Amino acid sequence: MTVQSVLSLLEERIYALFRDDWGTYQFVIVIVGIVLAVALARLVEPMVEGRARNIKGNPDLLRVVIAFMRRLRWVFFIAWLWLAQILIEHFTWPSRSWLVSKALALAIAWFVVAVLTRVIRNRSLARLVALGTWIYLALVLLGFVDEVTTSMNAAAITLGATRISLLSVVKGSIITAALIWAAVFIGNIVANRVERIDDVSPAIRVLLGKLTKIVLIVIAGAFALSATGIDLTAFTVLSGAIGVGLGFGLQKVVSNFISGIIILMDKSIKPGDTISLGETFGWIRELRARFVSVITRDGKEYLIPNEDFITQQVINWSFSSEYVRIDVDFGVAYSSDPHQVVEIAIATAKTIPRVTAYKAPVCWMTAFGSSSLDFKLRFWISDPANGLTNIRGEVLMALWDAFKDADINIPFPHREVIMRTPVEVRIMPEEKTASAPSQPQAPD
Repeated sequence: MTVQSVLSLLEERIYALFRDDWGTYQFVIVIVGIVLAVALARLVEPMVEGRARNIKGNPDLLRVVIAFMRRLRWVFFIAWLWLAQILIEHFTWPSRSWLVSKALALAIAWFVVAVLTRVIRNRSLARLVALGTWIYLALVLLGFVDEVTTSMNAAAITLGATRISLLSVVKGSIITAALIWAAVFIGNIVANRVERIDDVSPAIRVLLGKLTKIVLIVIAGAFALSATGIDLTAFTVLSGAIGVGLGFGLQKVVSNFISGIIILMDKSIKPGDTISLGETFGWIRELRARFVSVITRDGKEYLIPNEDFITQQVINWSFSSEYVRIDVDFGVAYSSDPHQVVEIAIATAKTIPRVTAYKAPVCWMTAFGSSSLDFKLRFWISDPANGLTNIRGEVLMALWDAFKDADINIPFPHREVIMRTPVEVRIMPEEKTASAPSQPQAPD
């Protein structure tokens, strides 16, 4: 059956519907229902939104109310058609409500599909899936599915021994997309369950989650190809070409992917670690298949390729222990008692909240400076991700206050400049005029 025959069949059914007055009546009822539903939705939505703004502390209920509010026109339209169908079947013959019943079924189908596709985060993909599902349900409800299927199967091309029809392409695309989406969805659920296991290290949890997703996607792709009737042995040549492409054009991509697996297996870094790579200092937010997400103290997020963590020197501040030692250098005047300075510095460091008791702070005099006694204060912290410069500054400010209360001066360098150049004697302009010889005048 061709497309023209399908259109002819649709034309016949429309003619049969409007052959009497009841077809026109039903059409008017549907149009009036659309207008009333839109008008009522615009009237009721502000009131529902005002009530929804008062919902606090219950985000799930708020999400349900918002989803319901955005579909009020469909609820009113379905209620109108349902009431019209009951009245028509009660006061007349059931056959006179054919258009209203089909419109009601299509409206309910669209409402259900639109709600169910909300689980898809991508809005464009969700709308595409909703539209495709609703079109199929509409064909089933209207009785056109067999005719459309036959027409799509007739539109085909033959490549050697393989026949590719429009129906097989559409069916294969739908099955492949559905299976891959289901694989990703199940993989995310498994990854979330694995993340809750406390007995496994964070790196192993990330590795298990990613391997689960990859295995499920590969299995879904194989099942999709088998379901569409494609022989998997036909991809032997294609797999060889892909291997050559990986060897030449995708070296960096494969290198980063393999490096990511190595990083996850050797547990060198994990989410939450504080690292330094080159000039980048921050903590790891997420490990991906191609890169590592590192967030710095100024809010910038660096996407560093996995290969850099294998080939370059990486400082992991929290690899084997979360404790980090911080050094603070300072100096005091020569008139100060160094023993008192050491006691004050240690006591001051212990008052800072971020300084831990993992190891007691120590202070050593390191040198007799040119203008001060130089000291080094050492203490330990357990949260390097919260910053290193700020804790140094906090300790220095506390030392300033403590030394000020103890009358201990913090010197600044003095420089004495001695001028040894000879002093020039300057002659005033009047003296130059008086001492200068008179010049003879020219004869007239």
